[in-house]
Amino acid sequence: MIHEVDEGLRLLLADGGVPGSGVELAFDPPTTDWAAKRNSPTVSVFLYDIREEPDLRRAGAFEQYDDDGKMIGWQSPPHWFQLSYLVTAWTNRPQDEHRLLSDVLRCLVRHDALASQWLTGTLAELGLTVSFDAGGTMAEGRSASDVWSALGGQLKPSINLRVTAPLAGERIPAGPPVTEGAVLQAESSGDPVNESPRRLRYDGPTTAEGAGFAPTRPRPEPKRRRRGTIS
Repeated sequence: MIHEVDEGLRLLLADGGVPGSGVELAFDPPTTDWAAKRNSPTVSVFLYDIREEPDLRRAGAFEQYDDDGKMIGWQSPPHWFQLSYLVTAWTNRPQDEHRLLSDVLRCLVRHDALASQWLTGTLAELGLTVSFDAGGTMAEGRSASDVWSALGGQLKPSINLRVTAPLAGERIPAGPPVTEGAVLQAESSGDPVNESPRRLRYDGPTTAEGAGFAPTRPRPEPKRRRRGTIS
């Protein structure tokens, strides 16, 4: 799911003309070593925090059906997570960085969710809303100075981007339709008649033979009693 959110953000920015000609888009941590090795203006979208949204958690499972209406399994509800990104611009001049960061911010505030054309993989299959907000506060317990200290760099202008996305639940496939049944075996009683297996029968069609589910045979019509004559 995380890589699909990354791809959704990349497509969103690309549709908005960001980062533009000659500018790269990177999801690498903007460490000091990374900054020293970059060769062109870059927009960095760095994922620094992942945490579940417990208020959005649901219980239970729902049934899944194929195109013919046959149930093929069960799907547990998704878990929702908040992904927090630190968006920064890297050029050789602060003025260019501010201009590039403004273009990113303008693109992000036009939307409050990733449109369907930007969703791939499981996010597209689920068809649920992947919302986001830009320019808000950082994840709880985090601060910009703490993040930059962990990266080993100096504090610089950044946009905090928070995305709320679903992680698909577990899929439990359903077994094939039942065409054969069970054989009931009584405990040993010393009576070979009672120890013979009892076959279960039902009125529907079946392909079972032998010691399994026995097909139901038509019941014979009851014999009519002949009325005797009274002499």
